[in-house]
Amino acid sequence: METGLEKLMARAEALLERIEAWLPSPSPEMDWEAAVAWRWRRQGNKGWLQPVTHPHAIRLEDLCDIEDQKRRVTENTRQFVAGKPANNVLLTGARGTGKSSLIKAMLTEFSGQGLRVIEIEKDHLVDLPEVMECIAQRSERFILFCDDLSFEAGEAHYKALKTVLDGSLAAPSEHVLVYATSNRRHLMPEFFSENQETRHRDGEIHPGETVEEKISLSDRFGLWVSFYPFDQEAYLEIARHWVGVLGGPVADPEHFRLEALQWALLRGSRSGRSAWHFARDWVGRQGMPRLP
Repeated sequence: METGLEKLMARAEALLERIEAWLPSPSPEMDWEAAVAWRWRRQGNKGWLQPVTHPHAIRLEDLCDIEDQKRRVTENTRQFVAGKPANNVLLTGARGTGKSSLIKAMLTEFSGQGLRVIEIEKDHLVDLPEVMECIAQRSERFILFCDDLSFEAGEAHYKALKTVLDGSLAAPSEHVLVYATSNRRHLMPEFFSENQETRHRDGEIHPGETVEEKISLSDRFGLWVSFYPFDQEAYLEIARHWVGVLGGPVADPEHFRLEALQWALLRGSRSGRSAWHFARDWVGRQGMPRLP
């Protein structure tokens, strides 16, 4: 017959089993040879680096009509992997113009020279100190990749990013840079009412505190690279390039041109992304029977 203590112990063990089922699994052991790209993952109170075993291998030569942007980012990254001073990079501008693809191309170009990329989502920026601790003793050069980065009014995640960029008492790490993309130049929404805070003193314009706070984040990136919408001919050139990469023919250039322009019209965009989507559709339809 069970005693009261035995019953209590059995209930406690059952309770612990139920609690353990809800706890996050232990973080996997780090295998730095498993990949050249990583994602920061979080479950419960634990975060870890998850290897990206099949990164998107984009080549620099496949990125058309952004020659100046490629040159500036490539030069900065080449300095970085060579152990020379380099800057954090903010890539801003029109959507679908190659901002994220250019960062992925840096991994393709320089992974053989020790470059590694860690992708971290905006909601996980508060974990940046943990990420930095994970790679503090590594000899590789790391880019922290923040894609499509923007903050709404009232969000506080950007403060952790400011600290990593240039706001801590500790010296910034020489083997870590932040490369971020955004459609917003200052990463945060800007409202017309904020202009009312601007003051004029002695003929000079002094922005209000709200504007200064927003500018202070983007100002911590040493290199700003702007991307602009493509014109019609650039869009068609990019579409033709991707068709060639995918191995598709362009037997009738005029028909190709008309379909590519119609695709852009339906999408409401002549972006590089639209050109890529059209090229996939064009090549995929070659040799397929037409529907009645």
